Parts: sequence; structure tokens; C-alpha cells
Amino acid sequence: MNVGLRVSSPVHEGRGSGAVWRPEKIANDSPQGTIRLGQSNARDPVEAVRDLQRQLAQPDAELVIMFCSPSFDLDALGAEINCAFPDVRVVGCTTAGEIGPLGYLDSSLSGVSLPSDHFTVVTGHLDRVRQSTTARAEAFVGRLLGQLEGRAPYARESDTFAFQLVDGLCMREELITNAFQHALGRIPLVGGSAGDAENFGRTYVFSGGRFREDSALLVVAATTLPFMTFSTRHFASTEQRAVVTAADPATRTVMEIDALPAVEGYAQLVGATADKLDAAFFSSHPIVVRIGGADHSRSIQKVNPDGSLTLYCAIEEGVVLRAAVRGDLVADLEAAFEHVRSGVGAPSLVLACDCILRTLEISKDGLKERVTDLFRRHNAVGFSTYGEQLGGVHMNQTLTGLAFGRGEES
Repeated sequence: MNVGLRVSSPVHEGRGSGAVWRPEKIANDSPQGTIRLGQSNARDPVEAVRDLQRQLAQPDAELVIMFCSPSFDLDALGAEINCAFPDVRVVGCTTAGEIGPLGYLDSSLSGVSLPSDHFTVVTGHLDRVRQSTTARAEAFVGRLLGQLEGRAPYARESDTFAFQLVDGLCMREELITNAFQHALGRIPLVGGSAGDAENFGRTYVFSGGRFREDSALLVVAATTLPFMTFSTRHFASTEQRAVVTAADPATRTVMEIDALPAVEGYAQLVGATADKLDAAFFSSHPIVVRIGGADHSRSIQKVNPDGSLTLYCAIEEGVVLRAAVRGDLVADLEAAFEHVRSGVGAPSLVLACDCILRTLEISKDGLKERVTDLFRRHNAVGFSTYGEQLGGVHMNQTLTGLAFGRGEES
């Protein structure tokens, strides 16, 4: 049952054509000017970066995007990244799991190298996002758009995309994402919130040569390849409803549901007992709100000692919550990739932002091997997130991505 494929952009045809990327070649013998994917499961940060560099290095790399486990020594990892890629811009973030050619892993380092033959890229980071205003965020995007126009003066909006990564604990994704998309206009924006495994302690983005907290990074790029955005989720709302009767929007905390302590109100809504609630339960029992006729998840991050609930997304008093019914995650994912293939053909790359709650569900239900196979066959590189962003909206419990075709045959 496909209950979730819901948001996609038109296919964007690039400004030209180039050699077809052949997915079996992801190491140094790949033809020049191809997208290269890599992943290392080495535990030592120096070894992991050197392993990844061997897979991604190419003479005219325009950008490297990497996704790293928070279990690494990040100071050592960052220093080695700067040594391994001295003449290439590198951006990335910490994760709650990594996606790459080796599979859907924890404690690994994955990444992708974009060639200058097909991409012209500008990047930047916005620090102090917790104190940021809409005007400041929009001005930041405006500066990047000006830089891209200087580097690619003939690029059209239809050739251009944006990819963001943001501190997953800043609780400002809604403001940042909406401001970025407003400033970008019709240029599509996709992204994800950095993770910290299941620790929820500190999350980082990597930009300007170092790991940064309280920061958002943005990639704005013109490409010659066709591309499309997509987002999917495998659940749908029911008619079982409850109302948030007390909440603190600033901290995304719900204190009461239907005038009960939030944990009791949630348990009553989904037909459970409070002692059964943990991250794995939340992953398979989402709650949603209906906005403009569409379902949007308001996924639960944790139960607090006082019985309140902290969410991954914005929440406020008066919001009507609905229980949800799950569909088949694997079938939904297959349908999402079929949608991608119908749009851009067999993808050369899918930048994948997959919610941590999906990761937990995949593990709990024994689906990791099947999901890994789908990701590999569609050349996915990405990470398990603390939230996903698309078109100015911050979401939970989705797989949201950016898929690139291969261009015309050479």
C-alpha cells in the first residue's frame, strides 16, 4: 500500500549533456567528470577519511558532501578531511546513521563527489541560527545567489537547486527553512537536520573547514543533469483525534493532550499504555496534523520526567492531533524510487534524508537488508536525520531527497 508519496518537483533539465555515469565505477578508475559515491566503515577517523578520499577523489571535483557518525573524534576527522581534500570544498554533518554504497550503517563515513563537468556550486554557513531572524537568513541566501550568478551567469532557475544541512537540536528549522526557500524563490530546496545517533546531545554541520554547532549550511548549485525532488512517508491519518491543551512552542514541548498529562493523552490516542512508550514505539505510532488537506507528522523525540513530550517539529496549543495507520515501508520506498525513475531515469545519485524514526522502525522490523538493497540500486548517499526539509517546510518521519539523472548518452 502506497500511502505516502506526496511531494515532488517537476524534472529539471540541465543546461547541457555529458557522459553517462556508470554506477559500478565508484573508485579512482571512474571516468573523469562522474559522480562518485563512497563509504568507509573504518573506526579510526584518519583511516576512514583516507578510505573515503580514495573513492571520491577526482581531478576536477566541485564539491564533496559527507555524512559522518558522531562516534568519531570530530576534531581528528575534520583535520584529516582538510588534509585529504585541500583544494575541494567539503560540507556535511553528523548523523543518526549513514547511507552509502556499503549499506545503511552506523559508525561509518559516507559521501559523494560532484564533478565540475556537471555542477557549479557555491556554499556558505549561517551561524547563531538560534538567534537568527528571517531577514538575516534571507540576506544570507541572497549573497549566495549573487555568488552563483557570478560563477554561472547563464544558469537558469530550472537548472538550479539548493541543499541545506542544519543543527538538528537548534529548534529553529521552521524559521530557517521557510526563510531560505522564500529567498530562493522557485529554486527547490531539500535538506535534513544533523543527528547525534540516539543521544540528542550535540549535533554539528561541517562547513568552512570545521564542525559547527548552532549553524546551518547551504549549497546552491547549477547543474547540467536532470534532477527532481521527492518526499514520501508510509502512514496516513485516521479519525482518532485529540487536542493539544498545553504546550511550549519555543521548546517543542507538549505538556497536556486532552487536558491529560501529555504522555497519558498520547497513549490514549494511540491505544497504548504509558509504560510501553519508547523511541521504537514512537517510530511505529506517529501522530499527524492535517494542514491544507495534507498530513504532516509531529513525531515524538522523547518522554520527559514530568510526563511532557518533546517533539521533532513545531507544536502549539489548540492543534488537533490524529493517530496514524502504517502502510508497508518497503513497498512505499519502492514506489518512491519508481517515481524517481519515471522522472529522471535510472538515477546517478539520490541525496537521501531519512528520518531517525524510520531508521528505528526499519531495524525493529528486520527490514534493513531490503532497504539497503533499494538504496544501493538507486545510488543513494545520505543520512538518518533529526528532521527533513522540502520547499520551505520542516517535516518528520519522511524520506526526502534530491535525485539526479545521468544526462544524455555520450
